[in-house]
Formats: sequence, C-alpha cells, structure tokens
Amino acid sequence: MIRVVLVDDQPLIRTGIRALLDAEDDIDVVGEGATGREAVDLAVELAPDIVLMDVQMPQMDGIEATRRIAGDERLDGVHVVMLTNYGLDEYVFNALRAGASGFVVKDTEPDDLLQALRVTVRGDALLSPAITRRLISEFAARPADVLPDADLELLTNREREVVALVAHGLSNDEIAERMVLSPMTAKTHVSRAMTKLGARDRAQLVVLAYQSGLVAARGG
Repeated sequence: MIRVVLVDDQPLIRTGIRALLDAEDDIDVVGEGATGREAVDLAVELAPDIVLMDVQMPQMDGIEATRRIAGDERLDGVHVVMLTNYGLDEYVFNALRAGASGFVVKDTEPDDLLQALRVTVRGDALLSPAITRRLISEFAARPADVLPDADLELLTNREREVVALVAHGLSNDEIAERMVLSPMTAKTHVSRAMTKLGARDRAQLVVLAYQSGLVAARGG
C-alpha cells in the first residue's frame, strides 16, 4: 500500500486528486494539508511514502517544504512529488535541487499521475512520462554549483557510465539495452551508484550527475 499525504491550497484540486487516488486499491491518502508548513508537519507525524504537493502555497512554499523534508534524517523513506501548473518552469528546477523525487503537471492524464506515484516509490523512474526528457534537457542547460560531496571516485567505470545514462533520461530497460546487460544488472548498478553517492532516488542521481560534472550541460 502506497501511503500518500496530499497538500494543495486549493480544496477543489485536493478533492479531485483524492477521489482519483482513493479509487485505487494500492494507494491510501493518509493526510491532507493546504500549506507547506502542514506538509512538513504531516510528513513528520505520518511518515508517508509520498508527499504529493503543490509548488506555490502559503506559509512556506513547496520548495522550502521539500528542502526540509529531504533534509530530515527521520524522513529518509519519504518521497516528495511536486504538482506544478507547467511542465517546465524555474520552480521545478529549484524543487529538484531541493530534493524532490518527481514532478507531475496538474493537467496530466490521471493514469500518468498514478504511474508517477508508483514508480517514484519503486525508485526506478524519475518523472511522469510526459515531461521526463524535456525536464532533464532543460536541467542540463542550467547547471548549478558543484556539490562537494558527490565523490565520483567511489564509482566504478561501469557505474559512472550507468549514472550518465540515467542523467540522460534512460530507464533501466533502456540502459540494459544500451550496455548489453540484463535489466536486473542495470538496476543493480543504478542502486549501487545511488548508495555510494548518497542519492535518495534517481532524481537526486540526475542532480549529482550534472552538478558534479559527470555529465555536461547540453551534452556529456
């Protein structure tokens, strides 16, 4: 069962999304809030699998709430999936750097939202299918400061190659095909790289790949 906390300052949006999620046998909405502050408090109180929340909210926006949740050691198992009105905007990039695990545009297809939640919990995908590669491409063109704790020397050559492919938006199956590996072996390489670099999920692995210089903006 995927336990979800839903946070949006628009009651109508929350009601619609809750109705969608409650209809699924494997998803349980365990809490609701309307502000970033409530998102953090609910995450601490309920320790859900996912906090699904809007970017722009009163009493602390979604980006700051994401930063606090991702930075709390007690919440290592909590993934933040952001709701945004636009597939590509500065809020998305800032939220990714703050530690968000995924992003869904509010006008996405219902099935895409459900899939985004499921794959985020598994940790084997980054974003909803509609915006994955576009977002990664835009992120690559907007490099941030190098992260001092991204020690690429910890990675084997094969793991570095896998991380680079993750940063270019490839799934585990696509990585396996590109490198002539089994999907399970590709997944193992990704998991080991995440562990060595201290990445919570594939979203953070992408951030580290670009910010450490492993993959260069608009190329790599």
